[in-house]
Amino acid sequence: MSQTQFILSRVELDRSRHAAPQISEILRNYILNLQLVPQTVLSRAELSECFGVSLTPIRDALLSLSAKGLVDIYPQHATTVSKIDIRNAKQAHFLRRSIELEVVRSLAQHHTEEQVYELEDSIALQEKALERNDWDALSKTDKLFHQQMHRAARVEELWQLQQSSNGHLDRLRRLHLPEAGKAERIIQEHKTIVQAIKNHDVEQAEESLRHHLSETLSHIPTICQLYPDYIRLDS
Repeated sequence: MSQTQFILSRVELDRSRHAAPQISEILRNYILNLQLVPQTVLSRAELSECFGVSLTPIRDALLSLSAKGLVDIYPQHATTVSKIDIRNAKQAHFLRRSIELEVVRSLAQHHTEEQVYELEDSIALQEKALERNDWDALSKTDKLFHQQMHRAARVEELWQLQQSSNGHLDRLRRLHLPEAGKAERIIQEHKTIVQAIKNHDVEQAEESLRHHLSETLSHIPTICQLYPDYIRLDS
């Protein structure tokens, strides 16, 4: 049994919905969580067997992932999980930082107590995930925190826009997450951002967010040394 077959052996599709979008989303999640690491070969025949579908929805799902830069399709040869493209990750970071600075500025100026409580509840979930050393849950609740800020600022559509282009940045952040002290810093930085929002301190909210979002990119040389086979450097 291949790595892909083992990982996907228990996957069940909702037969009342089109298969291709479900398969694309399932594979995307496994790729972003690094359960399917860069350069993993994705056999269409194996995927067809795992999901219990014909080759057509498998092809369509892989084409969708290719359009997002998450898989590389080599016609008549193979399809593999793409390497993490550092240039793409930097561009995604630029977009995210630009949007989220406006988000925290808006929230520091105008927010409700309920919105702050939701952010604090999200941080509590992150702390529970850290207690279990559950990196996947921590990554998911980290994203939830930022999504909640977008929702509170009434720009959740911009969150969805970012997610469509964040695949390389998300994987880079996921590689960095297990580093000693990294998770603790994430949680503390989230608390600092929320406190600045509660205090209506626009300048502190922006500065805290800018620092929070910059850490992974500042560690790119180290990440590249640790995971050279996973990385595609700037061209």
